[in-house]
Amino acid sequence: MLTAYTTDQIRTAESALMARVPEGTLMDRAATGLAVVCARTLGQVYGSRVVLLVGGGDNGGDTLHAGARLASRGARVDAILAGARVHGAGLAALRRAGGRVTDLRGATASEGGPAASPGSVSGGAGPSPGAAAGELIRAADLVVDGLVGIGGAGALREPYATLAGLAGEAPGAVVAVDVPSGVDAGSGLVDGAAVRADVTVTFGAYKIGLLVDPGAGRAGRVELVDIGLGPYLPDPEVTALTGADVALMLPRPDAGSDKYSRGVVGVAAGSHEYTGAAVLAVGGAIRTGAGMVRYAGAAEPVAQVRARWSEAVITPLRPGEGIDGVGRVQAWVLGPGLGAGPESLAIARSVLASDVPVLVDADGLTLAAQDRSILRRAAPVLITPHAGELSRLLDVPRARIEARRLEHVRWAASELGVTVLLKGSTTLVAQEGRPVRVNLTGSPWLATGGTGDVLAGIAGALLAGGLSGYDAASCAAHLHGIAGQHGPLAAWDVLEALPGVIGSLADRLGQSG
Repeated sequence: MLTAYTTDQIRTAESALMARVPEGTLMDRAATGLAVVCARTLGQVYGSRVVLLVGGGDNGGDTLHAGARLASRGARVDAILAGARVHGAGLAALRRAGGRVTDLRGATASEGGPAASPGSVSGGAGPSPGAAAGELIRAADLVVDGLVGIGGAGALREPYATLAGLAGEAPGAVVAVDVPSGVDAGSGLVDGAAVRADVTVTFGAYKIGLLVDPGAGRAGRVELVDIGLGPYLPDPEVTALTGADVALMLPRPDAGSDKYSRGVVGVAAGSHEYTGAAVLAVGGAIRTGAGMVRYAGAAEPVAQVRARWSEAVITPLRPGEGIDGVGRVQAWVLGPGLGAGPESLAIARSVLASDVPVLVDADGLTLAAQDRSILRRAAPVLITPHAGELSRLLDVPRARIEARRLEHVRWAASELGVTVLLKGSTTLVAQEGRPVRVNLTGSPWLATGGTGDVLAGIAGALLAGGLSGYDAASCAAHLHGIAGQHGPLAAWDVLEALPGVIGSLADRLGQSG
């Protein structure tokens, strides 16, 4: 399981470690790890052109020391100093290794030569430092973003904002140091310009902003460098399941299993307008391995489900009828394509009056937004909104939720008293008193009609199989993401991929065991 931490948690751990090791140890470890990743990214260090974007403080120091290591291996390293301060020891190390410096504060210098006059570059008259920075970046094989570390918050100021934009013009890779500049390390919030990295080298522990969009979308591949923080870190604020974690959690049949012990899930979904939602939700549950699926709905979706899923046990519902005659289930899926009229509300109230866990999705959430009290019940509730649905439940603008997903998923779990799976570019799972879980699988190909209905069926099957809402939501998002990783695809493609995804995880568990 991956664990991620707030800025304050990281700083406290760093302070505790620094009190126990010689001065400079942490920076040496960080710079070494950064240089290793940069070298690997370059492939060939000797003769390569590396540009360092250097801010003040320790983040800039890490960058300069790593640049010195690359310069000593034959890279041409140019450091662009953008901060009001510069890390003296790091700058001296870079110059000793033969690195060159462009100072955006008004002067440039290289090792062995005097500082150039303001408005020039080393070696004589030339373009302004800002123009020189652009030229260097556009010729670089590698750009290292060391402008702002974990302490950065809010929009980037100049010249940082301009340099962040210029980094996007580099022909080679961009490597961010700890977090991409412009990304809030503690939340993933991006307010204005921000570096878009191919690789982010983060030190000691994952920062929350590297896992949660929009920051996660700027981080590229994240590589963790161990600097010894582990013993000093508290419980994490955010976690992420790996494939191995999910494999261990998934319900698995044994020699004594029958269809009832494997979990019976009820599905109340679909309407004469949205028959496909019922077919997809039932299919998601069946393909995830539910022991039995009981479907209850109106005549039109009943016909579609019966035609496609002969395994399902079907109960047609008359207008206004509840689910009393459906039979015993271990969990319900409520809402995909159900509609939001009085007849749908009657079904929703009937399902939520049961004593088993209920997953509420789509139109079920529309009904709940009209009367949130229907979510208050003794048995567990898992809701699976996208940002628009959550905005109606919380009465806040959708754009605010999209910008601050972590904040709002926590608030929703607390305010509504439910487990929340917030769908989107970063899918998050929140339950009060537990770390928020980030789903690391998935792709933009899943942004197509019907995939959410499949996800509801997957999670419903896992609820019926005995997982908690927190674990069912987390595992469902993981499976759904892998099944939808390659496109173009339709919702049915996700259904067809599910058995292979689950089988692959089971095989991995068997090999490790």
